[in-house]
Amino acid sequence: MEHNKALSMIGIATKAGKTVTGEFSTEKAVKEGKARLVVVAKDSSDNTKKKFQNMCDYYHTTICFFSDKVSLGNACGKEFRASMAITDEGLANAVKKQIDCLNNVEV
Repeated sequence: MEHNKALSMIGIATKAGKTVTGEFSTEKAVKEGKARLVVVAKDSSDNTKKKFQNMCDYYHTTICFFSDKVSLGNACGKEFRASMAITDEGLANAVKKQIDCLNNVEV
């Protein structure tokens, strides 16, 4: 149930034009300081997770590991996506809040 709320918020951010998806676009947004939240699918490769974790640590960008590639992609209107960034502060906070609620429930 809560999982859908987070994906819905990602969909809203996408419709508002406040997301970038795909590895190269996400990396560019982080390096340019435009990314407010990076979301990486939990079923991404270990290499992808490590790459984005290190990059976000270096550039002081919030990162979450959430959902799977197909669900993340569908929320963005794409087939599948391993990574994405939200560029709007308010939408990023709303998505992070939903993901944090999920993580607290799962623990």
